[in-house]
Amino acid sequence: MIARYRLLTILMMGAALAGCKRGGDLVLSDGVGITAIRTPCPAVGVPDYTGDITTFRSAGAQTANNIDVSAAITDVRSTCDEATAGEKIYSNATFQVVASRTDTRGARQVTLPFFSVVTRGGNSVVSKRVGEVTLNFADGQARTQATAQAGAFVDRAAATLPAEIRKEIVKPRKAGDPDAAVDPLSTPSVKAAVERATFELLVGFQLTPEQLAYNVRR
Repeated sequence: MIARYRLLTILMMGAALAGCKRGGDLVLSDGVGITAIRTPCPAVGVPDYTGDITTFRSAGAQTANNIDVSAAITDVRSTCDEATAGEKIYSNATFQVVASRTDTRGARQVTLPFFSVVTRGGNSVVSKRVGEVTLNFADGQARTQATAQAGAFVDRAAATLPAEIRKEIVKPRKAGDPDAAVDPLSTPSVKAAVERATFELLVGFQLTPEQLAYNVRR
C-alpha cells in the first residue's frame, strides 16, 4: 500500500492488477517449466483511490448533505496491437464515467478532469496527460454517464524482455536438476528485467489533495 500511495502522490503532483491468465502473464506449464505468454502491450487499470470523485456545494464541508456531484470510472477496456510494425506500440483505453447529482433542478453540464499515465516497473511514471470528460444532465435527471478515452505510446524495445532473460524463463527443467525447484522469476536478475519491461496505462480522476484524502478516508 505504501508503494501505491507513493505513486498516487506522484500522479497528483504532476493498482495492483491481478486476475486470470492472459497475455502479459508468466505462467507455469505442467511438466515443462515457465512458458512466457507475455505481451509488450501495457496492462490497463485504475490506481487505488482515483476511480471516484466527489464535489461539494460549498467548500470545506465534506459531509453527505453537502455533496453536489459524485462520479465513478467503470468498464475500463483497452485495445493494443503489438503486431504493428514500428518502434512504438500504441495502446488505447476507453472507459465509462457514471455520475449522479443531488439537485436535479434544471439542465446542467459538468466537466471533470482525468489523467492517463504510463508507468514502468510499477512505480516510475514515464508520461502523463490530463484530459476532461463532460457529463450532461437533463432537467430532472439525477444520473448520467459519458464515454472517455486515453491513449499512449510504449517503446517496444523497452517493453520486450531481453533474449537471454526470456531463455532463462522458458528453459525446460527436469526433476532432480539443481535449479528444478527454483522459480526463475525469483532470480534477482530475471525479476529486475521483468519489472523494467512491465508497463501499465493507468487512468483515474485528476483529484485535488482534498479529494484524494476524502477518497482515502471513505
